[in-house]
Amino acid sequence: MRTGSPLAGLVAVALTVTAVAAVRAQSAVPPDRHVVRVDGHPLTVWARQPPVPRGAVLLIHGRTWSSLPDFDLDVPRLQRSVLTSLVSRGLAAYAVDLRGYGATPRDATGWLTPGRAAEDVQEVLAWIAERHQGLPPPAVVGWSRGAAIGMLAVQRAPARASSLVMFGFAFEPGTRFAEATPSISPARQRNTADAARSDFVSPRVTPPAVIRAFVDQALRADPVMVDLRGDGEFSELDPTRLSRPVLILYGERDPTVTAAHATRLAAAFTNAPARLVVLPGADHAAHLENTHDLWVRTVDDFVSGR
Repeated sequence: MRTGSPLAGLVAVALTVTAVAAVRAQSAVPPDRHVVRVDGHPLTVWARQPPVPRGAVLLIHGRTWSSLPDFDLDVPRLQRSVLTSLVSRGLAAYAVDLRGYGATPRDATGWLTPGRAAEDVQEVLAWIAERHQGLPPPAVVGWSRGAAIGMLAVQRAPARASSLVMFGFAFEPGTRFAEATPSISPARQRNTADAARSDFVSPRVTPPAVIRAFVDQALRADPVMVDLRGDGEFSELDPTRLSRPVLILYGERDPTVTAAHATRLAAAFTNAPARLVVLPGADHAAHLENTHDLWVRTVDDFVSGR
């Protein structure tokens, strides 16, 4: 019995090509830039969204680089924008530049603490929810240090988020985070190309074009490192206090994540459904490399409740 026809196959291929072309066309258009004021301070929030979103996601960048290189990377002939890929799956995608990063200025202190960052995230979540009334609260997706900030924000204000994705970060439950001794004044150290390349550790999943694009766009967005202090505030992180579904996601080649820590952390979320996913062959920048599509699909499946 024939189950298909050459014509049907050609139509399917045409539709796929059309969808890919549409995604690339959207990537060529800059994301929308919004300003959310928190205690009078302007936070830049970048956004892409479909005509009728079925959900919303807030992305939080890591320690060194801001949202555009991390989540809206422009790579010639390759689709690596997380914002665009999430939009293609029906999600409104937002990414915040925390204080001192990207298009958000430092505040008067010159420093950024975990607590301050978490409070800003909470307010941005409320702003997104106001824009998408009738949808569930936004999901939070944090990368590396952004995952710790996301967990702190969701732990403190669970009603503002529907779920939490902790990407590229895991810690031993019960850890007391060290309080580093900062200099008297912010150092304002310049970022380097070597620092921008450092997250790409596996040649098997790292096209040279991605590294070149990231180095260029990261240094343009963040020429000076943000000065951090107050890391002891992360000691507040407590898996038993989280009540929203959690996904711990990391690449099997990620040098920053210990498998044992990730396994024990997933088990420690006793009051929230927790899922642990390891991406084969991926490293710390799995969302930007050849594992991009798998990363996006994994995040979408989780935040969509699949």
